[in-house]
Amino acid sequence: QALSEIAGMGGGGGDLQEMRARPLAERRVDMHGFCNPSDFQRSPYLSARGNIANIFRGSTEEGYKAYHADKYDEDKNPNGIINFGTSENKLCFDLMSKRLTQTDMNLMEPPLLQYPDWKGHMFLREEVARFLTYYCKAPAPLKAENVIVLNGCGSLFSALATVLCDPGEAVLIATPFYGGITQSVFLYGNVKLVYAYLDSKITGTSTRPFQLTVEKLEKALQDARAEGVTVRALILLNPQNPLGDIYSLSELRDYLEFAKRHELHVIVDEIYMLSVFDESATFHSVLGMDRLPDPQRTHVMWGISKDFAVSGIRFGTLYTENQDVANAVASLCYFHGVCGPVQHKVAQLLRDRDWINQVYLRANHARLKAAHTYVTDELKTLGIPFLNRNAGFFVWIDFRKYLRTGTFEEEMLLWRRFLDNKVLLSCGKAFECSEPGWFRIIFADKTHRLQLGMQRIRKVLEEREQEILAEEKEQPCQSDQDGKADSTDEVIFVSRHQEPTCASSSNLGDLIGLLQQQMRSSDWLQKNTAEQFA
Repeated sequence: QALSEIAGMGGGGGDLQEMRARPLAERRVDMHGFCNPSDFQRSPYLSARGNIANIFRGSTEEGYKAYHADKYDEDKNPNGIINFGTSENKLCFDLMSKRLTQTDMNLMEPPLLQYPDWKGHMFLREEVARFLTYYCKAPAPLKAENVIVLNGCGSLFSALATVLCDPGEAVLIATPFYGGITQSVFLYGNVKLVYAYLDSKITGTSTRPFQLTVEKLEKALQDARAEGVTVRALILLNPQNPLGDIYSLSELRDYLEFAKRHELHVIVDEIYMLSVFDESATFHSVLGMDRLPDPQRTHVMWGISKDFAVSGIRFGTLYTENQDVANAVASLCYFHGVCGPVQHKVAQLLRDRDWINQVYLRANHARLKAAHTYVTDELKTLGIPFLNRNAGFFVWIDFRKYLRTGTFEEEMLLWRRFLDNKVLLSCGKAFECSEPGWFRIIFADKTHRLQLGMQRIRKVLEEREQEILAEEKEQPCQSDQDGKADSTDEVIFVSRHQEPTCASSSNLGDLIGLLQQQMRSSDWLQKNTAEQFA
């Protein structure tokens, strides 16, 4: 109904009057800011729900559609769009194509061509249980009866939202977060999201930028309840997309205890758990904890699309000890099943522990680390701050200095400018980031595409820098503003973010900033110690 109102499509008047009085609810249907929903004409061929689904598709997939219409190809379309926006691992096709075409993958037996148990074939669920027991370091063997198989984690979010919440109720999630979850929980289940807003400032109990704390969860929950919104669950992304954060065991325990106090279900998405590519970082699965505070309300998701670089194979799995939840989700598996031959291939893949450990993960982690190093070195050269993390396929980048007024409208203009220059990024608004100017870049790509894409990004930023300088000369600043965000060494290069200031007052600040960058990026102090001089 709220979306119908936004799009000017009419609807039930009484309920809409009530909705207008609820600003929190209105914020839940922001359409990621990708377009103005009033641009869409109501289709006479669709129901109200159909029109809403149509609006969602149009508002969230503009860049994705543009990319598919004009894909970069080194030979056939060298001026096409390079996709740094879609979170896919494009580094391991050689390994995966070879493994998936070996003879053990090609079994074809009658059960694979017949209707399965909607939770998934038992041979696959047993293999998933063994796999998760091993890689999640579970203290006791996980049980196949608690495993459900669906065609991707998007379907899992949709199914869980539908069975845990009634229409109009909400799920709590920290921003910024993977924006596809908004569609997943809303389109079928009519479930909203309540946001715990994180930002780059380090205040209170925070020790790093964009840190999730129980205090922030408590505030978001109480604000929602004060406005009459019923919150049924909490979503945790670990490793976090788009930040790349990995939660410590103590943090996970705090979040789960918070949820237990408020009788919230916890949906834990661990889709990047094997994509931690640096030995200095350690991933802790919820399934590896000695004791879950509320096991009947804790539900863990994982899939192969990210960790095994096969996003085109739709496979996701849910592990829950709650059989009521398992059976309710299983009733929806009829619509979201995985075909028999694919279930066989996935089972063969997951049971090949030697190949996974000795061949695939070693190569994948090395390639991810090399690609991450290349992109972050380029950002350092450009003097662009970013969050320095070691998980996932993405870097969270601070482009705020390229926004003159610091608004989401300006962020969108910069996003479109990148797209016009044939490189697709994801802007912060797509992740419901509270601060304009943050972008996510995907680095899990081949070197030649990374090089060309970074060249195109550099071109846009250099042009934008010149424009801002010209604007500042024409319109001198009235007063210098304090920087918006503190950061630590975890945000590379910037100890204090400065808003663009007028040219006459910015030269000294620019020089100091440049010197700070050079000092932090140099290993001169490490190499030239007092002992060595002596």
